[in-house]
Amino acid sequence: SRRQADVVHMFGYGRAQNVAALVAATLFISFTSFELYREAIPKLFAPEEVSYQNLNLALGVLIVSMFIAGIPLINMLRQKKHGAAARAQLTELFNDELGLIAALIGTIFIIQGEYIADPIASIVVATIIAYNAIGLFKENLSFLLGRSPGPELLKNVENLALSVEGVMGVHEIRAEYIGPDTIHLGMHIDVLKGTPIEEAARIAEEVRMRVHESIKGGYCFIHMDAAAIP
Repeated sequence: SRRQADVVHMFGYGRAQNVAALVAATLFISFTSFELYREAIPKLFAPEEVSYQNLNLALGVLIVSMFIAGIPLINMLRQKKHGAAARAQLTELFNDELGLIAALIGTIFIIQGEYIADPIASIVVATIIAYNAIGLFKENLSFLLGRSPGPELLKNVENLALSVEGVMGVHEIRAEYIGPDTIHLGMHIDVLKGTPIEEAARIAEEVRMRVHESIKGGYCFIHMDAAAIP
């Protein structure tokens, strides 16, 4: 996703992260969650008493595994990484930790003779994985469809443009994310009718500079219109 823009993708490859996260979310729903449901639901209605061995050892292994799996999860939470790929990885780590917790709870109940706990724990995990995956899917689909950075940012851009001397009006502001922290933005600014082209270009460049100072990274395209003389 950090690959530079080229003649094929002129705004860069920032959305590659969203594509990867969308694929990951689809896999979570299609395979992980579905398989857990498929195995657990029949057991829920017909729990079998199975002969388990070395349950105490399994309990210890699960506890150790939880701590090991929790290390990268905690590191990611502390680093507060942004971007679709980071969120997809965080979701996967969370699902792994959740699966170990469910296995631990199920093992404890099995030791006590409650064999139905195993499918119940699996169904709970499958439901949470599906819920997280659907949220991840919807969020990244929104970015791929051209998600807006929001009215607050657009209003800020409008105010920045109006603060430039010579700008008499701003309209048709459009913006969308083309990467985790990259925005593609365009707007029309009104300059006084009869303004020399050199002066109008200077005004547009000043607007562009102020926008780029406020929004790090991205593209800003400005179209100039002639304002009516008051």
